[in-house]
Amino acid sequence: MNCKKLHCKKGFIFLLLSMVFLLSGCEQMVVFDPKGPVAESQKDLILYSLMYMAGIIVVVYVAFTVIVIKYRDHSKRKESSYKPNQHGNKAIEAVWIIIPIIIVTLLSIPTVNTLFDLEKPPESSSEKEPLVVYATAANWKWFFSYPEQDIETVNYLHIPTDRAIEFRLASAGSMAALWIPALGGQKYNMAGMQTILYLQADEPGVYDGMNSNFNGEGFTEHTFEVYAESGDKFKEWVNKQQKNAPKLTQDQYNKLLEPGLVDRYTFSSTHRQWVKHGTMDDMDYAIERFREEYKTQMHLENDGEQNNNEN
Repeated sequence: MNCKKLHCKKGFIFLLLSMVFLLSGCEQMVVFDPKGPVAESQKDLILYSLMYMAGIIVVVYVAFTVIVIKYRDHSKRKESSYKPNQHGNKAIEAVWIIIPIIIVTLLSIPTVNTLFDLEKPPESSSEKEPLVVYATAANWKWFFSYPEQDIETVNYLHIPTDRAIEFRLASAGSMAALWIPALGGQKYNMAGMQTILYLQADEPGVYDGMNSNFNGEGFTEHTFEVYAESGDKFKEWVNKQQKNAPKLTQDQYNKLLEPGLVDRYTFSSTHRQWVKHGTMDDMDYAIERFREEYKTQMHLENDGEQNNNEN
């Protein structure tokens, strides 16, 4: 028995050490390394909630330990003689009603305030008009339309730093959710309606974007990259695409819209001249054209093509 206990103890210690070494190699979670004001406010809310709930757990476990030790039955009798009188105890009833109300209130107030603040552009760039980008999800690719610049990109986008981005979200097919963890939380893309998401990058860099709502076979590849750069570099990129990128034709757009995976593309016009997926009139545009494709099992492969103008 002693040997077994010794082996168990060594195994437990080895397991703990292994977890320490494995976790020490993990990079910091992206949501705790924000690159913009939206992600920063959400990180603060997450940390507040974690610390608040951790405090509650500590209080509960301490109270539980004290009660177990202080009121345990020392006798060896099977039945305890202790018979608590809790019926009609107004003090106890007040405690288990009031304390949960206080807990929920203290969690709800900062959460609601943050949610309302995120429904408008960040105040740090209030002197600049937000850059409008229509982000349309399809199975399984992303279309980003810049109406002011008359540019459309597929599976990547460029944005200026220190300026709010007003994403106008819609879907050409199944429900998706645009999420750029370094810049802020997700919001849903749905066919036949439009939602607004404000994000902002304060630091130049390349950030990963993805679909955070499972929507079928190509879900894991439903990703994109965000190139955040200074305002001047963004203008250079815009000028380059307006001069060099080809025009988007409706036939080409329909081909890209077909369910499957595609690479990156850049165009000097947008699909919004033919279809607006965020409206009720155009919500079935893709379904009407590719209804049969959705009925078959797909073996998804990237089309292997790439427009050389995207960077």
